[in-house]
Amino acid sequence: MLSIVTATSAKSSGSANKRAWLGALFALLLAVTWHPALRYAHAAQFLGALSMLGKSEPPRAVRITSEELVLPGAEGPVRARLYFRADRPRGAGVVVAHGVHYQGIDERRLVPFARALAREGLVVLTPELADLADYRITASGIGVMTQAVRYLASRRDHVSDERVGLLGFSFAGGLALVAAALPELHGKLSFVTSVGGHQDLSRVLHFLIHDEIATPRGLEHAKAHEYGLVVLVYQRIEAFVPAPDVLVLRAAFKAWLEEDRAGARVFASQRTTAAAERLWSLLETGTLNTLAPELDRILASEQPELDALSPSGHLRSIDAPVYLLHGAHDSVIPPSETDFGDRELGDVPHAALVSPLIEHVEVSGAAGLSAKLKLLAFMTNLF
Repeated sequence: MLSIVTATSAKSSGSANKRAWLGALFALLLAVTWHPALRYAHAAQFLGALSMLGKSEPPRAVRITSEELVLPGAEGPVRARLYFRADRPRGAGVVVAHGVHYQGIDERRLVPFARALAREGLVVLTPELADLADYRITASGIGVMTQAVRYLASRRDHVSDERVGLLGFSFAGGLALVAAALPELHGKLSFVTSVGGHQDLSRVLHFLIHDEIATPRGLEHAKAHEYGLVVLVYQRIEAFVPAPDVLVLRAAFKAWLEEDRAGARVFASQRTTAAAERLWSLLETGTLNTLAPELDRILASEQPELDALSPSGHLRSIDAPVYLLHGAHDSVIPPSETDFGDRELGDVPHAALVSPLIEHVEVSGAAGLSAKLKLLAFMTNLF
């Protein structure tokens, strides 16, 4: 998945409990050795809560209040949701931007993620990025995040500081870094965090097409996740099929991305042209990479737009600490994107972590003590 995911399978439920106990132990050790202890305690409790996502909250859990909002936006009203503790409605603020997922702010793992942050005392705003919810990576997301940060910073009834945090997942992570570099957000951000995000969108799309990763160490080869290529083609359907089949194939691809295979085939059955027949066949057989020459030409023509959607070259102008987190084996946006970001930031205040505990934006838990301690230390940046 391209959106935030923190999953514990039935097979690993035992290890989840073990991780929760380890989290508590880490918090105790860090509390007596490092300062400030409270931040590590919050981080450990938060990571423990993540391991329980998908399960009911404990009986004595702090009550979280959520407020439905409609924010003004340059392209129209923006649906959003505010989360805060009922017993402590004021605290540090953070905007959390969802990834590419049709459920947007209602995504079944984003909601408990936001609630887990709120439980630790943060005031959390989740704006709906309509284009990302429609599997399209556009400048609209940058505008929405910018407006969301400015709105949350103005909510002094809930936020305790005029600066708030900004956290984005997957492609929203890269867009969050672009937004953070804009003059409009100077003086508004306490930090910006990209989880599994991109530094150069063109480089990531090349990877999705060719299974080639450009890294600071040179070219590497790895299998890209099919999902990313489906998203890439979906956004450009009109380049592959004639007008009569554009709406039909777009609906079929979207249903496919939403894991509704039956619905996708119903839509696709209405195709009328040979081009649509070919495209649908490539999707069903998992061979969309056959379109590589056409996709390369399309992306070359879109280079100015792709550059505008990439934080590359702008990271050092962000006037807040930058935190980059990435999964070591990410097959959607490769971890080399965080390596490039780390190099660009250089001596600017920031932290970068590529962790085996993360799979794109999923917490897997399949790593040793050292990796868990590093992830715990990284998470204290949120508190």
